[in-house]
Amino acid sequence: MTTATSPRALEHPTRDQIRLEAVLHALADPVRLRIVRDMARERAELSCSYFDLPVTKSTTTHHFRVLREGGVIRQTYRGTAKLNALREDDLEALFPGLLATVLAAAGAQAAREDAPEPPAT
Repeated sequence: MTTATSPRALEHPTRDQIRLEAVLHALADPVRLRIVRDMARERAELSCSYFDLPVTKSTTTHHFRVLREGGVIRQTYRGTAKLNALREDDLEALFPGLLATVLAAAGAQAAREDAPEPPAT
């Protein structure tokens, strides 16, 4: 892990430290996958308060920490806001196509879940 240089600096794995199993673990949780899908859709740094998640604030903090420590996102402070960005370049360099494939599969699953039930026969 990189070391924090100040109390406001957050530790992130370097590109070489990112492990496939950590990335897959981070993406395996539905709340974390929702965060990543939102970030990919917006294609911008987003504050933690941007996300309307069905969990407590402390659980939200935990989910962001797992994503950060897994190498999926980078978090930085800007004033009092903690901004989150996908580490798309790092993930693509290490695991070509993985993030795009996971996001496409998650989108297809969400579409199936949102589709109306077929009429009973």
